Amino acid sequence: MATFDVVIRGGSVVDGTGAPPRTADVGIVGDRITEVGAIDGDAAQTIEADGALVTPGFVDIHTHYDGQATWDDQLLPSAWHGVTTVVFGNCGVGFAPVRPEDHQRLIELMEGVEDIPGAALHEGLTWNWQSFPEYLDALDASPHDIDFAAQVPHGALRLFVMGERGANREPATVEEIARMGELVREAVEAGALGFTTSRTLNHRTSKGEPTPTLTAAEGELVGIAEAMGATGKGVLEVVTDFIDLQQEFSTFRHMVEASGRPLSVSLAQARQRPDQWREVLDLLAEANAEGLEMRAQVGARAVGIISGVQGSASPFNFTTAWKEIKDLPYLERLRTMRDPSFRARLLAEEDEIQEKILASGHDRYASTYPLGDPPNYEPGPEDSVAALAAARGVKATELAYDLLLEDDGRGFLYVPFLNYADGHLDPVREMLRHPNTVPGLSDGGAHVGMICDASFPTTLLTHWGRDRDRGERLEVKDLVASQTRATAAAVGLLDRGLLAPGMKADVNVIDFDNLTLRRPTMAFDLPAGGKRLLQRAEGYLHTFVSGAEVYAGGEHTGALPGRLVRGARS
Repeated sequence: MATFDVVIRGGSVVDGTGAPPRTADVGIVGDRITEVGAIDGDAAQTIEADGALVTPGFVDIHTHYDGQATWDDQLLPSAWHGVTTVVFGNCGVGFAPVRPEDHQRLIELMEGVEDIPGAALHEGLTWNWQSFPEYLDALDASPHDIDFAAQVPHGALRLFVMGERGANREPATVEEIARMGELVREAVEAGALGFTTSRTLNHRTSKGEPTPTLTAAEGELVGIAEAMGATGKGVLEVVTDFIDLQQEFSTFRHMVEASGRPLSVSLAQARQRPDQWREVLDLLAEANAEGLEMRAQVGARAVGIISGVQGSASPFNFTTAWKEIKDLPYLERLRTMRDPSFRARLLAEEDEIQEKILASGHDRYASTYPLGDPPNYEPGPEDSVAALAAARGVKATELAYDLLLEDDGRGFLYVPFLNYADGHLDPVREMLRHPNTVPGLSDGGAHVGMICDASFPTTLLTHWGRDRDRGERLEVKDLVASQTRATAAAVGLLDRGLLAPGMKADVNVIDFDNLTLRRPTMAFDLPAGGKRLLQRAEGYLHTFVSGAEVYAGGEHTGALPGRLVRGARS
């Protein structure tokens, strides 16, 4: 009889502690790692790692698979990028608790905030739940490729307790705050990882209405946090514009003080306030020095809009010509764009718009870049559509049009709007290195028609650990630790994120030298034929979840060991 179920031999083990790589074997029995070192025993399955990186499975704590997890047993594209655990319910949006009459409202909220097609949600969601514990039971009923955990979204909670008043952002009464707190406490006891809320104007329903939680008073947020804290469990997650930084951060401090629970806040460099992120990091450092566990979730690169013929966004959104064809089926839209007369008409409109923008001192095409294969996520000024057009002696508008038509209309343009105010990623490097941050904000499962950032874990390894040529890189051992042990610990999942005896057997074997991120592609595989951007990577040789190999060479093995993670793990 084999001593081990799986042995991964001869790999360069990066164990998640931040220790340097070392050559070692990893032994697995059942769903646990049982030995790391020189292993003599035999195994039912042996993986010859031959110097490949062997890492813990990546833990992505900021996704939006709230709907997809109810209808799809593969949580893609995250699972293609070495992710073995995802956490959703972020940003205060989700689908429980819910009354039957509010299904449409929650779909409109998710569609507007996270760009998930309403038609797909209507067809895909079964709504065989009302309470949050019932939602967890519905999730738990089906196996998946990777593990997942859920948080209680403030938007759904407010609508459930306050009805129309909650949707209209009216102040909650003392009784309503108490009821919301009670429901969060019930959800956390049933296995929710925590409570999330949104306080940003960027989050609107598909009808353009602000999120129900935008102006929730401090008393409401602190009251809910305090009720959750009474369980001794759970984490808090917020997204905000930080328009009044001191006031907003004071509210978050009070939430942590009242609950005794950790809080994380989304953080990125905004063009309007390009240095404010440093102020936030200073406030986080001060809070942690005073014993308050507060951290920021930060991205691995710029957050950028991907525009294309197939997508939800286009550089020509403001032209009448584009509005005429944007809702046509893809192939019909492509045929129309290939028509010389249509091209001339649209470009005449776009040129007029561009002239007005240039007169204001701004050039959109100077911050628009072709998204090649592999994509360049830290392009320089010379890579912009404006610069390339000037070098070719054509108008930027014309080049943009032609770039979108490349590869049978599958060409993409990339417009970074967060973390790129300086035209480089040095601020991201500084954020990633800060002791009070963890990688996050991948939004896996969301923004499916215009953003594809579920590949953040791969960017950490390829761009920051190997390829960056516009500035300093980061050490692979630290990058792995940040996306495994640090993210797992941030949400209380202490049974994973390390390669050590007794830990959950979530493991990646990666051909680091050849790890390559491919350009996103558009798939039309959501319910009701909905579209979504997907992005693959080459170089993930083997991914194990609970000791079962779920992906080999990037292809699903058919194994479905992934389960709902109910609550924190010691």
